[in-house]
Amino acid sequence: MASNTPKKARGAFLLPNAFTTAALLAGFYAIIASFNGDIIAACVAILVAGILDGVDGRIARMTNTQSAFGVQYDSLSDLVSFGMAPGFLAFAWVSSALGAPDTTTAKLGWLAAFFYTACAALRLARFNTQAGVADKAYFQGMATPAAAGTLMSTVWFSIDRGVPSEVMAGPVLILMVLLGALMVSGIRYFSFKQAPTSGRVPITKVLVVIAVLTLLAIDLPAVLLAIGVSYTLSGPLLTVKGRYAAQRRRRRGQE
Repeated sequence: MASNTPKKARGAFLLPNAFTTAALLAGFYAIIASFNGDIIAACVAILVAGILDGVDGRIARMTNTQSAFGVQYDSLSDLVSFGMAPGFLAFAWVSSALGAPDTTTAKLGWLAAFFYTACAALRLARFNTQAGVADKAYFQGMATPAAAGTLMSTVWFSIDRGVPSEVMAGPVLILMVLLGALMVSGIRYFSFKQAPTSGRVPITKVLVVIAVLTLLAIDLPAVLLAIGVSYTLSGPLLTVKGRYAAQRRRRRGQE
């Protein structure tokens, strides 16, 4: 007896995976551009990858084409675009300031880049194992696109303001280690994934979006860096606030 249940069109899966592939392409191009010394082009490519990464998941949810394959493919794309590409970008920019490849400083440079990339891989693996059970409102550890955006915008802002790589070599290496540690930490970050249940958003949020877009048009590197730094600091502040609130609840319960 034939079933009356409509079959989901397999062709619909092409759309979100096409955006994921485009994000992967942007991340791969960022590596090529960094290798060729075109650091600004690499920064733009990582930014494009971040935009595409934010679109593919929403398209999958809107078209009801979410799948286990899509989750895994998205993570592999993220590893290239937000793990390998930013690490290689940062190292490529400061490599000339670190000395010859056989020096200790140069080795510390690529080890810091590898640490960042390895932490991104661990973060993505943990995210996949917790899919479906984790709190949708928060990330455990800093998300890889956010870490990549912070690292990329730091390099882009420094170049835009004429700060030489010799001055930023040490801070960039420390930043890679710090961002890597935040990705694998237990610090909570807002995920911004929860959509409004009514389908509408307050007018104040619309105005905030308009203001941010306007500022981005005026000074893109500076605004991206400001957003990255603010989001990076928000995690520790949110975690401390949550622990303080939990301690207050326990104290009230003991009274």
